[in-house]
Order: sequence, then structure tokens, then C-alpha cells
Amino acid sequence: MRAALVLVALAAPIALGACATGKAYPTYQQEYDKLSAECTARGGILTPSGSQTGRPQTDNVCKITGGASRLPNN
Repeated sequence: MRAALVLVALAAPIALGACATGKAYPTYQQEYDKLSAECTARGGILTPSGSQTGRPQTDNVCKITGGASRLPNN
């Protein structure tokens, strides 16, 4: 039993270290810039939604500023 506990104590840092390496995730600013570019390309402007979750997709909304109408042009 004691040997098993020692083995677990020695293996835990190695297992946790393996989880820490891997894919690098984009920063908030990088995601925000991408979201802003996509919104601008659709003819909109990125505005705050009022929430602060740490995710730019949730913290901001794309408001379409022109040309989006269902009314026929007469």
C-alpha cells in the first residue's frame, strides 16, 4: 500500500506536466481582432453586449449598420 502511494505521488507531477503542454490558445485580443474583422466584412460594427465573460464572442455583438432590410427598394 505504501509503495502505491509513493508511486502515485511521483507520477502525479509528470501526468500534470503532460497536460500543461500542447496547443497554444489565442489571446482575448487575437480573438477580438478576428471577430471585429469578420463583423466589419459583413458591414457591421462590433459593440459591447454588457456582459464580461472573458470570451469576445459573448462580450460583443455585431450590429449590422446598413443595407439590411426586408423592405423592397421603390
